[in-house]
Amino acid sequence: MEHLLRPIYQERAGDPDTLAVLLVEKRGKLDPVTDTFDAILLIIAKHAGRPVYTKHYTDGEEKAAMHIISEQQLKKWLLLGTNPKIVDWLLFGRVLFDRNEYIETVKQELKEFPFYGRQIKMGLEFARLIRHYMEGKMFFEQQNFLDAYNDVIRSLHGLARLSVIDNGLFPEVTVWSQVKKIEPAIYKLYEELITSDEAIEKRLELLFLAGEFFIHSRTEDGARHILSVMSERPVWTIQELHEQEELRNYSADLEVFVEYLIDKGYIEVVLDPAKDGRIDHRYYRVSDGEN
Repeated sequence: MEHLLRPIYQERAGDPDTLAVLLVEKRGKLDPVTDTFDAILLIIAKHAGRPVYTKHYTDGEEKAAMHIISEQQLKKWLLLGTNPKIVDWLLFGRVLFDRNEYIETVKQELKEFPFYGRQIKMGLEFARLIRHYMEGKMFFEQQNFLDAYNDVIRSLHGLARLSVIDNGLFPEVTVWSQVKKIEPAIYKLYEELITSDEAIEKRLELLFLAGEFFIHSRTEDGARHILSVMSERPVWTIQELHEQEELRNYSADLEVFVEYLIDKGYIEVVLDPAKDGRIDHRYYRVSDGEN
């Protein structure tokens, strides 16, 4: 398949806007990392008319996908963790073109994972985890056990990713193989949830008890980024938090995360009477003991 794609990537390599070209080939009959395609041609551009541009090719026997992505989109995926397979492509794809060692620099950053970058990713992962955990608990109390199970799985996956990030690594597609080595206790929880012969209600009950401990132990690290941002000003409205450049990435999870941190004493509510005097405006600041 590579010889059929060669004219395409050679043309792209000649474009001064192209930063790198990688080839990712499937490693099994049905490889989800390549979206079941025989090959992925990943082209990273400094600027692009669209964040992602995709074309599919076939020679009648094999099929390939070409993805042209902007550098900005790549950074967004790496920050938000919304496309985990991109890490796999960057780490294990074959480099066909690398302008000024761009890919080598990105790989080095993935390995070193700067501390501040880890803080942001831990905050985003932790906020997502809190939402799934709280939703799961609500479903459990309503006896909607299958819905609760789904959210608990997502919560455990969040804990797994947090553990990997905390160890200075990027979560890969095979995150559980990473966690098995890094934090076997979380891996054991996951294993018990999906393999135990206990009734689903009992499994969930045990997981919520154990989950409280793991979430509590991760709260300080998970909150560090948002508290660091909030400490830059004495008080915030919720709209100001939503519009802040870095906190904007928390998206729909921001408000449930703020409420969780209020409950845990990391953030304080500041009340200011509204004009009619019957209700108060709600503002937020970092608690005196947490800064």
